[in-house]
Amino acid sequence: MSEAEGRLEDVRVLIVDDDRDVLESIDAVFQAEGALTMVAMDGDEAVKICAEDPPDLVVLDVMLPKRSGFLALEKIKGYENSPIVIMVTANEGRRHQAYAESLGVDDYLLKPVPLSRLLDTAVRLLDELDDEGDDD
Repeated sequence: MSEAEGRLEDVRVLIVDDDRDVLESIDAVFQAEGALTMVAMDGDEAVKICAEDPPDLVVLDVMLPKRSGFLALEKIKGYENSPIVIMVTANEGRRHQAYAESLGVDDYLLKPVPLSRLLDTAVRLLDELDDEGDDD
């Protein structure tokens, strides 16, 4: 099989993390699957990008400078055609997950997240969204 299309061909993904190493590794695996990636290192920048040029999917860290992942999530999910949001966090508290879910998060993964699992989650959520769109 040569030149197989990635599972995320032309999907626009915003990756938000204040750890450059994490950001770069997530960015690399999503690009390898064909995603068109954007990156942000703080919550304010993430919200700005989602307002001006909304991606299809956001990978969002919880602990961010300027605006926490929760505050960014609340804002991002407030837009009419809000993107899918996967939150990643090192915080194992159920309360945080419940809060994220109340704000409309699509999935919530604990760090360290294997990059393959993060990709699989993204593909699954996008497939589910496509399936909903096919009902029209």
